[in-house]
Amino acid sequence: MIHDPPPFFHRGPSPLARLTFFSLVAIAIMIADHRFGALEAVRLSLSVLVHPLQQAAAAPAAMLGRLSDYFTSQDRLLKENQELKAKLLEYAADAQKAQLLATEQKHLADMSPGRSRYATDGVLAEMLSYGRNPFTRKLVLDKGLSQGVHSGMPVIDADGVVGQVTAVGTFTSEATLLTEKDQAVPVMLTRNGLRAIAVGSGKDGSIDVPFMPVSADIQNGDLFVTSGIDGTYPPGLVVARVTAVEKNAAYVFAKITAKPAAGVDNHRFVRILTAKRPELPPPLPAGDDKRPVREKAPGKARARP
Repeated sequence: MIHDPPPFFHRGPSPLARLTFFSLVAIAIMIADHRFGALEAVRLSLSVLVHPLQQAAAAPAAMLGRLSDYFTSQDRLLKENQELKAKLLEYAADAQKAQLLATEQKHLADMSPGRSRYATDGVLAEMLSYGRNPFTRKLVLDKGLSQGVHSGMPVIDADGVVGQVTAVGTFTSEATLLTEKDQAVPVMLTRNGLRAIAVGSGKDGSIDVPFMPVSADIQNGDLFVTSGIDGTYPPGLVVARVTAVEKNAAYVFAKITAKPAAGVDNHRFVRILTAKRPELPPPLPAGDDKRPVREKAPGKARARP
């Protein structure tokens, strides 16, 4: 068989004819798509096929953006966390100051003349420090002789007796707490009027009530107030509440322990009672009975028989 060699140059439509043909086809397709939406399905199909390629091409840039946002967010969060911690500490300090001021305001209000029975006869004092002796519990107050404070004056707070002024300077004074071993206060039981002497234990902030017979009617929770018979403490000031009563028939006296009602370690402000009790007239000597003669009521004198 004889085969003719293929032509070296393939002859067909000219390039201009091809350009014209494809241009007309493209224009026709655009008109059909614009007017009738003929290629909407084709466009959707192609977008589905191209979408994975678009995602793969955009993945590196998206990853870099996410890493950048992650580190930026971490730095921002750390900075915001530090700022919030600083604000929290600042607000915490302000909250504690506000709570302290509210507590002190309530404590001062409880000792105001409208709330306290003896407030009008006292001087408000602030605690400066504790005494120098570590073995005794004393308070150094910012009131002294210049404010009318003298040794022996009782010191109270809104809850009861705190102690007694034992040393006085020109501008400061020193008060010994009620719980000290050498402090004794005549007290009275509010439930039945039983009288006793409350003495500071000096060891654990408690008060002992010695020399009470086993038969004495004292119970846990009973309240002791000042009896006023010593001339130092006004009557009716709250002293302590009974916390333990031990009665043993083998002993003559009962062991009674009480807890001070006043906040001896809780407050910055106390009140020093400056009122003086009226002095009683001295007792008359024995056998010298000079009683005042009672005047007779005016009227007619009765004739003697």
